[in-house]
Formats: sequence, C-alpha cells, structure tokens
Amino acid sequence: MNNSVRNTARLMWAGLRALLVLTVLCGVAYPLVVTGVAQAAFHDKANGSEVSSHGKVVGSSLLGQRYDKGTDKDGNPIPDLRFFQPRPSAGLGSNKTNGVNTQYDLKVSGASNLGATNTDLVKAVKERKKWVAETYRVAESKVPADAVTSSGSGLDPDISPEYATLQVNRVAEENKVPPAKVAQLVKAHTEGRQLGFMGESRVNVLELNIALKDLVNGEGGKG
Repeated sequence: MNNSVRNTARLMWAGLRALLVLTVLCGVAYPLVVTGVAQAAFHDKANGSEVSSHGKVVGSSLLGQRYDKGTDKDGNPIPDLRFFQPRPSAGLGSNKTNGVNTQYDLKVSGASNLGATNTDLVKAVKERKKWVAETYRVAESKVPADAVTSSGSGLDPDISPEYATLQVNRVAEENKVPPAKVAQLVKAHTEGRQLGFMGESRVNVLELNIALKDLVNGEGGKG
C-alpha cells in the first residue's frame, strides 16, 4: 500500500515538474523569443503593417477602408469623391448597394458567396457599373472588374491601376489640383506583381489617398 502511494506521488511530482518546465518553455520562453525575432526582423509586419500620416496611425496597409461623407436618407453611404474609392465590399452582413464600398467592417469579413448567375449579384454589378461610369464619366465598357466586384475577404486594400487611373480626373476636379499631378501619384503608388510573376499590379488606396491629401494641402487645398 505504501509502495503504491509512493509510486503515485512520484508520478504526480514528475508530471508536475514536466508541466512547469513545458509551461516555462512553451508558454513563456518560446513566445518571448518569437516576439523578439518578429520585432527585430519584421517590426512593421509584426505590428499589423500600420500606416501613419504625420505621426498618427491612420490604418493598415493590409485592410481597406471607406471614404464617404455620411449617409443618405436610406442609410446608403455617400462616397467622398475627393478621395480614391476602393473596390466594393459585400461582407457577410446586410448590404445596401449604392455602387461603391458599403461595409469594410472588420467584424463581418468575408465574401457574399453569390454565384455568377445569381440575379442579385448580376443586378448589383450592373448598378455598380452604371454608377462608376456616370461618376467618372467613362463608358461602361471601360469599367474594370475590380470596380464592380468585391474581394473574397471584403477588405481588399488595393485596386487595379486601371481603376485608379479611371478616377484621376474626377479626384483632381474635386480637389482643384492638376490631373497630371494626381496621375503621377497613381504611377508612384503602383506596385508590380510579387516576385515579378505572382498576382497582378495593384495600388494601395490608403497610401494613395494619404499622398493625395499631402498634395492637396501643398497646393493650398483643404485635404
């Protein structure tokens, strides 16, 4: 009986020591090492790829956001055309479509899950295409796909160079700055394919709009 108790106590003590050692190694030491390496080697990415403007964090380069100036009487967001608009964001929650981004809500990241033949999706795409064409004064045939479709996450921070270029004249007009200077900003913020062959060329909307605001302020506008 005594041997049984001693053996049980010995096993429990061994288990407790193993628990303590593994807790220190896996719960304290390992996280500290990984965090230290991440902060030293990948400081920007480890902290959420934050984007700052004049010393203030204004967003993340990995997450899209809205640029509107309130809502209309039906609750639809009114886009602020002084800024470049991102692609639509369907999300997983309720969606009031007015042709541009409608949510960009981190809590409901996701796609609409509507198929290509879904009548609601087809209708929404047609409405968005019409809005983009009328707003930026181009033929509907010139409207790029990313201007009328949302991404899988609904939080895409980038648009195509084609969509950014399409918005140049209207953005310049709204801000009262030369279109050529706005076009230069788009060109400067256009990133090529990753490693030269993966993905597509893209323009980060947040970073572009920060540069635009600086340009407008430099031109004497209100930014």
